[in-house]
Amino acid sequence: MADRPAPSIYSIAAHRGFADALVAGLVPRYGDETFGLARLTLLLPSSRARRTISEAFVRLAGETGRSGLLMPRMAVIGDLDLDETLGTLLDPLGASDIPPAIDPQRRLFRLTQIIEQEMGDAAHGGATLLRLAREMAATMDRLLVEEVGPEDLLGDTVLDLFGSLSVHWQASIRLFARVQMRWLAELAEHGMLDAAARRNRLFDHASAMWKAQPPATPIVAAGVTSAAPALARLLRTIAYLPQGAVILPDFDLTMQEAVWEELGRAGAAPEPDQTPFAGEDAVTHPQYHLKLLLNRMAVRREEVRPWHRKGAAAAPPERSHAIASLFLPPEASKSWIDLPAEKRRLAGVRILTTANPEEEAQAIALLVREALAEPEKRVAVVTPDRALARRIVHHLARWNITADDSAGRPLSQSAAGRLLLLLAEVVAKDAAPVSLMALLGHPLVHGEMERGEWLRQLRRVERELRGPRKAGGLAVVRAIATRLESRQPKVGAWFAQVNRILSPLLDMPDRVALADLFDILATAGEQLCGEDLWAREDGRMLAQFVEEMRANACETAFALSRDEVDIALRDAMEQVAVRPPYGGHARVQVLGLLESRMNRADLVVCAGLNEGTWPQRGTVDALLAPPLLRSLGVPGGDFRIGLSAHDLAGALGAPEVVLSRAERDESGPAIPSRFLLRVEALLGSMAENHRDERTAALARAMSRAAPVEPHPRPAPQPSSEQRNVDISATALDRLLGDPYQFYAGKILQLSDLDALDAEPGPLWQGNAAHLILQRWHEARDVDPDAKLAPIMAAVLEEEGVDALTRGLWQPRLEAALKWIEATVDAAPDRAVLAVEKQGAMRFDGVRVHGRADRIDRLADGGLAIVDYKTGSPPSAAMVEQGFALQLGILGLIAERDGFEGIVGEPEAYEYWSLAKAKSDENPFSFGYVDVPLKIGNRRSGVEPEEFLPLTAQKLSLAISRYIKGDAPFLARENPDYPAYDTFDQLMRLEEWIATQDGEGAA
Repeated sequence: MADRPAPSIYSIAAHRGFADALVAGLVPRYGDETFGLARLTLLLPSSRARRTISEAFVRLAGETGRSGLLMPRMAVIGDLDLDETLGTLLDPLGASDIPPAIDPQRRLFRLTQIIEQEMGDAAHGGATLLRLAREMAATMDRLLVEEVGPEDLLGDTVLDLFGSLSVHWQASIRLFARVQMRWLAELAEHGMLDAAARRNRLFDHASAMWKAQPPATPIVAAGVTSAAPALARLLRTIAYLPQGAVILPDFDLTMQEAVWEELGRAGAAPEPDQTPFAGEDAVTHPQYHLKLLLNRMAVRREEVRPWHRKGAAAAPPERSHAIASLFLPPEASKSWIDLPAEKRRLAGVRILTTANPEEEAQAIALLVREALAEPEKRVAVVTPDRALARRIVHHLARWNITADDSAGRPLSQSAAGRLLLLLAEVVAKDAAPVSLMALLGHPLVHGEMERGEWLRQLRRVERELRGPRKAGGLAVVRAIATRLESRQPKVGAWFAQVNRILSPLLDMPDRVALADLFDILATAGEQLCGEDLWAREDGRMLAQFVEEMRANACETAFALSRDEVDIALRDAMEQVAVRPPYGGHARVQVLGLLESRMNRADLVVCAGLNEGTWPQRGTVDALLAPPLLRSLGVPGGDFRIGLSAHDLAGALGAPEVVLSRAERDESGPAIPSRFLLRVEALLGSMAENHRDERTAALARAMSRAAPVEPHPRPAPQPSSEQRNVDISATALDRLLGDPYQFYAGKILQLSDLDALDAEPGPLWQGNAAHLILQRWHEARDVDPDAKLAPIMAAVLEEEGVDALTRGLWQPRLEAALKWIEATVDAAPDRAVLAVEKQGAMRFDGVRVHGRADRIDRLADGGLAIVDYKTGSPPSAAMVEQGFALQLGILGLIAERDGFEGIVGEPEAYEYWSLAKAKSDENPFSFGYVDVPLKIGNRRSGVEPEEFLPLTAQKLSLAISRYIKGDAPFLARENPDYPAYDTFDQLMRLEEWIATQDGEGAA
C-alpha cells in the first residue's frame, strides 16, 4: 500500500500576526490573474474573524498597489460559545435528510416545564427554573459537542464512579439524566435536533462528501481551534484534500518533546480502560487545546509545518522564544534557571500598574491617544472586563475618539432593554415608587407629550412621593395627583395618561402567559416612547428579542408568576449582546477575548490582568461532577483558562504590547493575573526596565486637582435682619450645641430631601405614632372606651404603609401603644387636657413656640408635660448640659399661659418612650416613662425646681448671642452635642474637622 500523503497543516507563530500573515500567504498560493481568490473557500471560526480577514485583504491590496481584489468565499463554521450560525457552505441542499434544529429559546421554555414536572413539589419559582434550564441546556450542548450520549451516563464508567459522589451530585445527575431522556424523546417525536447535534451531523456530512468527491477548488480552514470531535474529523478531511489546508494560530513548533508530554493525555487515553483526560493534565496551558485538537485529528505534531509568510504588524522573532518559555508547565519551568537572556527577551512589552480601574482606563486612553498621533498606527485594546472597556471608551471620547466596544453590552444595560425591564419591574413590584419613577423618567419616555412638560409633572409628583416606602399600585400616585391638581392643573392630565398606559400591566393575573406579557409590555413601551423605542441598534435587537421570546413562549404555552417576570427577563436579556454599529475610529478597536482572536495591531493593550478577570475563575459544571466529566471524556472547567492563556500569547506577538492591571477593584485589593506574574518572573531583574511609570503618572496628573488651602471651619455671620427669626422648642438644643445647623435650617431654610422608598426613620415613625395617639385621645373625648388598635390600623392605611414596613414595625408599635393605653387607664387621678397642643410666648423680644404632645392635669391641679418618643429619650446628663431642653421650653410656655385654654403651674416633665422597656421581668415588653431630672436615686442631673430657671438661662443666652447679638453660627461648636449629619456636607465637615484643636473657630 502506498504511503498516505502528509496532511497540509500549518502554524502561524504568534509574532507573525495571524490575519496579515495568512492573507500574505494565501494570495500568492491561491491567487489567479483572472478570478483572483474567488475560487478559494475559506473556513473561519466566527463572523468577527471574517471581518478581520476581510480587513487584512484590504490592507494587503493597498500595500501592494492593487486596484481591486476578488475576495475568497468565507464561510463561518461557528462556535456555540460565540452564538454564531453555520455558514451556508456546511448547510447544503444535499443535507436535507438531516433534521432541522430546534430554536434554543423554545428548547429553554420546554426544558423548564420538564424540570418542573420532574421536581414536583421541590420545584422552585419560574425564574429559578429558567436559570436551571439554562444551565441544563448548556450542559447538554457540552455533552453533544463532545458526542457524549445519554446512554453514556448509564455506562459502567459512570456507575462505578456514582457511589463515591456526594448526595447532591447524585441527585443532580439523576435529574439531568431524566430530563435529557424526556427531551431527546420529544425531539425525536417532532423530527428535530438540538443545534449542537445538528452541527455535528453537518460536519460529518461535509467530511463524508469531500472524502468521497474532493472539491475541485481549494478549501482552507484558518484559525479554527475548537477541539470538538466532529469538527476535528472535518479538519482532518480538509488537511488531506488535494487542495486543502488547515492553518492553526500560535501553535508552538519549538516545544520540546518532554514539555509536550507534560501537557498530559489531552484526549488520548494511554490504555483502553483509562480516561482520555487525567486530573494532572495541564489544561491551563495555552497549547493544551491545540494538542487535544491534533489528537482528535489523529495528526502528529511533527506533521505541522510553519507558514511561509508574515504580516505587516509582525514582532521580532525572538519574542516567540520568550512566549514559549513564559507558559511552560511546572516541571519544565525549572529550565528558567538556566535560560539565557536572549530567550527571555520581551523587547516592546511594557507593564502598566495603576491604583484602580478608573486610573487604568485613563492611562490606557492616554496610550491610545498617543499612538494615534503616529500616522497609520493601529491600536487594539483587549480585555474581558466589559466595565473597564466602557470606561476606556468614555475616556477616549474626551479627545473625540469614537471607539466602540465590539464585544457589545448586554441588552439589559441598553436604553431600550432597560425600559422593557422597568416595565417588567412595575408589573412584578406592583408599581413600587422606585421602579415607577425610574420608568416614567426614562430618557426615551414622553408619554405622547412634550418631553419637558412630561418631566415637569413627573418631578412634582415625585417630590410628593418621596419618603418612607409606600404601598404599591397607582392609588398613592392618584392621591398625590388629585391633591396637586388644584395648584397644577396639568398634573391631572399627566396622571390620566400614566394610568391609561400602565393599568393593563397592573391588572394582569398572578400567573401570566409569557406571550401575553410581551404583548402588554411592548404595547406599553410604544405608548410611552413611540417609535423611539425601536429606532436604534438596541431597539432593533430588543424587537428581535421580543419577537423570538413571544413566538416560542406561545408555542410552548409558557407561563410564570408575575412577581418573577423582571428576574426572568433580566436573565434572558443578559444573554443577548448589543454590538455597536460600525463607524468608529478606523485605527482603534476595543475588543473582548473572543473578538481579539486572529486580530492584530501595531500596539496591543491587554487590560484587566487580574485573577478572576483574565483569566476568569475556573468554573464547575452545576449539574455534573468534574470526575464524572473526565470519565466521559469531557474537558474540565479549567480548560477555558488555557484558552485565555492562548489569547494572551497571541496578543504578545504584536510589535508593541502593554500589559495593564489595577491594584484594586470595586471589591478591594486585586491579585495580579498568574500570567502577569509569570511575565515578571521570566523577566527577573529586567522587569523594572519594562514598567511604564510615565503613563501611570500622566493618568494620575490628569485627575489630580490643584492644591487648595484647607477649608476653614464655617462660622457664618448673617445680618441682624436675617437673625430675626423665631425659636421652636426643639431648635434651642441645636442653637446651643451646633449653631450652624440652626443657621442652615432656620435662616437658610434648607432641609433634607427624602429618598424614594426610604427606610422608615425615627422622624416618620414619630409622626405616625403622634398622629395615632392624637386621634385616640380625641376619640376618647367622645367615647371613653375607644381603643387604639383600630385607630392605628386606619392611620397606617392612610399613610399607604408598605407591607414589609408593617410586618417589621407594626407589632412593636402595637405593643407600645397598648402599654400607653393601659398606663393612661391606670391613672384616673390624671386628666388629659390637650394633645398635640400648640403654644407660644415672647421671651426677650423673640417669639418662642412649641407643640406639646400631651398636657395632663395632675391631682393637685398642677400640669404634667408629656413628650412621646419612639426611641430612647434624652438622658438627665444631656438636660444638665443644656442639650435637651424641649420639655423646659414647653414648661416656660405653660408657666406664661402660652397654651390657650390651659392654666396652671407645670410640675412634672415626662418622656413616654415606645421603645423596648427596661424590665427584667418581661424582656419583650415595650414602653416606659422616664423623667430627665434628678429624682429618686439619681446622683446627677438637674433638680426639678431648677429645671425652668436653667432653661430660661440657656434660652436667654442663645437669644443674646445669636438672635439679638452678632456671634457667628460656628459649626460643631460643642463636640459633646449629639448632632445630626444633615448638614455635614454643606459645612464641608471632613475638610476641617481633623485639623481642629477644639478651641474655637479657625
